Amino acid sequence: MRRDVRSLVMMIVFAALTALAAALNWWTEKRVEGVARAIDGDSLTLEGEDYRLKGVDAPEYGQICDKDGKAWRCGETARIVLSRELARGPLQCRSGERDKYGRRLALCTIAGMDLNAYMVRSGAAVAYGAYEREEAEARDAKRGVWSSRFDRPQDWRAAHAPARPAAPVP
Repeated sequence: MRRDVRSLVMMIVFAALTALAAALNWWTEKRVEGVARAIDGDSLTLEGEDYRLKGVDAPEYGQICDKDGKAWRCGETARIVLSRELARGPLQCRSGERDKYGRRLALCTIAGMDLNAYMVRSGAAVAYGAYEREEAEARDAKRGVWSSRFDRPQDWRAAHAPARPAAPVP
């Protein structure tokens, strides 16, 4: 019987902690609306703060892709696609966490459309922890980067990372 009471108390404490964690996330979640400006294909500035579209990874601004043997600026194109969508009206974003660069990771909508999903579905970005179905749709339809040969943005960044300086010799 003592074990049953202890188990019940543990379950109640766990439920209370889970509810508290959910409530704290609600309190720390930021919701913002306004006119945004694209930084690149998956980052934007809104209300003076930088945001990264959560679950999305777009080619880097300087990234080049190969379409039928011809180079094209897929990173620049991704920024143009995002800029075009941002011009459609006010953006609404919600964010509860930050990336390693301090940017808010956000889920955004514009005119009721899920902007993060759109960027992947259009082929201007790839899935990065979410939006796998949208990526498959873009890949099957050969939209955007999927119409060409390209390095996934995270692989391109790794290959083009600036060389780290050697440690000073004592």
